[in-house]
Amino acid sequence: MDKMNNNLKKENIVGKAIKQAREEKHISQEVLSSFANISRTHLSAIERGLRTPNFQTFYKIAFALKMKPSELLKRIEDEIGDDIIDMF
Repeated sequence: MDKMNNNLKKENIVGKAIKQAREEKHISQEVLSSFANISRTHLSAIERGLRTPNFQTFYKIAFALKMKPSELLKRIEDEIGDDIIDMF
């Protein structure tokens, strides 16, 4: 699992998906972080790939984006593609 976490951080796949969804909805980091009840600096770090959100934070962000967590996860899976096999 550490290898997968390291690859997700290295590729910043999670942060990119969150940032893309946020920008598509024309929401600032400040507004999204407020809706998700996390700090703006934490959200910024996630979007830049410096931090990987835990399960609870991922859900908070998805719901704040008015998305099902599975929809946000699908974006991540689509980005990873077949490379997910190499992450384990």
